Order: sequence, then structure tokens, then C-alpha cells
Amino acid sequence: MHSLLNKTLILRLSSIGDIILASPLIRVLRKRFPEARIDFVVKTEFAELVRYNPYITSVIEFSTSGGFAGLVSLKRKLRSVGYDSVIDIHNNFRSVYLRSFIGADICAVVDKRLWQRFMLVRFKLNRYNGFVSVADRYIEPLKSFGIENDGEGLEVFIPPSILTRVGELWKTYRVAPNSRVIAIAHSAKHLTKMWPAEQYAKLGIEVCRNGGVVVLFGSQTDAARSKLIIEQMYAQGVPSSHVVNCTGQLDLLETAAFMDYCSAVVANDSGLMHLASARNRPVVGIFGPTVKEFGFFPIGGKNRVIERAGLECRPCSHLGGPECPKKHFRCMNDISVDQVYQSVQDLLSS
Repeated sequence: MHSLLNKTLILRLSSIGDIILASPLIRVLRKRFPEARIDFVVKTEFAELVRYNPYITSVIEFSTSGGFAGLVSLKRKLRSVGYDSVIDIHNNFRSVYLRSFIGADICAVVDKRLWQRFMLVRFKLNRYNGFVSVADRYIEPLKSFGIENDGEGLEVFIPPSILTRVGELWKTYRVAPNSRVIAIAHSAKHLTKMWPAEQYAKLGIEVCRNGGVVVLFGSQTDAARSKLIIEQMYAQGVPSSHVVNCTGQLDLLETAAFMDYCSAVVANDSGLMHLASARNRPVVGIFGPTVKEFGFFPIGGKNRVIERAGLECRPCSHLGGPECPKKHFRCMNDISVDQVYQSVQDLLSS
């Protein structure tokens, strides 16, 4: 083992997708240094995504409710451990503060391609040198230690108690055996990353008309949008027995476990899309204002990406926003239900 990688700290405070995309880094780091101490700092609300990861020695939770004082306290705690290496795959104000002056001899920092991203969003000039996924970007700073991506994809670990509980919940919906169950993760952090609810409703109608079952995923804040989708499906004669609404009823690991019962997942560019990939589900990802170069396309062979290529205004943001800057929202409105449904069919038939 390299003498400077006995105690390693990984910093990735948020959010869902970014933390899941860190799973290959954690795995290959453990493979390369099986006896090392590997700790992971994450916000409390996302800690469950790494809490049961067997490759992590300790998950250190950070609560934003403590304000800057809480950040100072956390830094003191980290400094007392005596880490010899810090891997900062967040690289924002908080992580820079935490990694600075804690005594580590090695500090590896992710290259977020900020200049390339700025040039592509602001001037539509592509200065990226090919596509590199965010998962690979997290590993890049460690190549000098012989660490490379093993190609085994994303992971999220679920304890048996949750798997059992979700299994019992699944039985209560009485879904017919061998049904094609299509999950719809219709939300995202920002509005412009969401394919319109009306289109998701039409997709659900098409799935059910062809004998399938639709499962809706989302947090409590997505309840109104799920209700709209379901009401439109019912208005077109979809029976309630073909709709399972899990919106606001499951935490992140329960959602991941529920995905295991789904034949495929349709999602926007969001954390739940990566969660589906981590459970090895076939994924249809719908991308609007964001593009492949940003590194967030789904990972794994069982996926399809649908995007409106050729728009001069795209990408308009790497995060999305509250409204389309051009007011036409063509990057999403031009994506048809037939395109999405056919992609689901192609995935399942292959």
C-alpha cells in the first residue's frame, strides 16, 4: 500500500446523482487499498445512499442546520483523525474549506471542466476533449496510484430489512405476474429538466393500453405533478389497478428497492435516473437543456437517451432553470411520446 493512502477522506456532500456516481471511485479505491481507512463526508439527507456501502469505513454526516459553526466543528473533527489523503470530488466552497489545512499530504481534486462548460453554455463552443462521465472524472486524479475504473457500473447498497419491507409492500399492489412494469420518475430539481407532465401522462396511457403497469416515483414535493399525471390517465380510461403511485411514500433506498420490481425506468436527467442505473434497471433518459458533454448521461449498457439534437440554443444550462430562456421549450416539447415509448420497447425487446 502507498504509505500516503492509509487514511483517506472523500468529500461529496450532495446530491443524489453525484453521490451515486461516486460509487465506482469508492469501489476501485477499496480494491486497490483493501486495508485502508476510507471515510466519506456527505450531507445528512443523502447519507443513506452510502451508509451501507461495505467499501466505506465510516460515513461522516454533515448537517447544514448548524450553519458555518457546524462546518467549523466538522473540520476540527476531520483534522483530529489525521488523514494522509483527501479526495475532493465536490470542489465547492464547503469542500474547499473542509479539505484545507487538515494535515493531509495528498489532496486530489476533481476537474469539473468549468471552462469548457462555460464556453459550451455561453458561446456554444465545444471545447470538451470527448465524453468523460462524471464517474470517470472522480477517478481521474488517482490514476498515478494505479487506480482506474473497473467498468462494473454504479452501485447502491440496500440492507435486507428494507428489501424485505419493500417486497411486502409490492405484494399489496397485486400486480399480475410477468407484467411489464414501467417506472416513471417524472421530476427533477429544476423545471426545464422535466419532460412535460402531459407527455408523461400520455406515455402512461400508452403503456397501460398495451397491458403494462405504471409506477410513479418522486418525493412529497412531486405529489401534485403525480396527481395531474394520474388524473389524465384515468380520464382516458386507464384502470386504477394499472397505476401504482409511490410519490412521497418511499425514502431513497426504498425507492431503489422498489425499482427492482420494474421492467424499465423512464426518467429525466435526475438523481433517480442514476439510482435506476445503480439497480441495473434498463433506463430511458430524457435530456432537455443538458447535454452528454456535462458527464451525466446514464451509465451502463441497458439505457437509451432521448434528446432534441440540433437546437442552436442547447445547452442553455448545466443545471436547468425555472423556465426556458427562449420561451419555446423545444428541447423538451419536441420529444414525442412515440419516441419515448419506442425506446422503452427497444430496451425490453433487446
